[in-house]
Amino acid sequence: MTDILIMILSTLGALFILVASVGIYKMPDFYSRLSVTIKAATLGIGAILIASALFFAEFSVTTKTISIIFFLFLTAPVAGYLIGKVAYVNGTKLWKHSIIDEMKDDPDSFCTQVKEKEEEVLPKSESKK
Repeated sequence: MTDILIMILSTLGALFILVASVGIYKMPDFYSRLSVTIKAATLGIGAILIASALFFAEFSVTTKTISIIFFLFLTAPVAGYLIGKVAYVNGTKLWKHSIIDEMKDDPDSFCTQVKEKEEEVLPKSESKK
């Protein structure tokens, strides 16, 4: 019974990682690629780690895999959010058919302040030339 569960989890994990890799190729912009990679790869790695914990069935391996899954599920979304926010502040363009730009008027972020400072700095540097 556990062999079947291990095979199912390993296959699902591999399929999620495959979806993540295809998503990197197919998605139109950086933000979509980042989103599909964070979500699908995290689920894929989680499923493979659960399968490895079931396969080895030792206390030390199981605790290590559970802690890896915990930290992966905790840190991957935060890292993806921060990477996306830094990319937005640095001027990475949205896809031309994007409907919503949630960061455009976000009062809690420094995106508008950074853009205003860039606009103030650019004319000064251009006038010195």
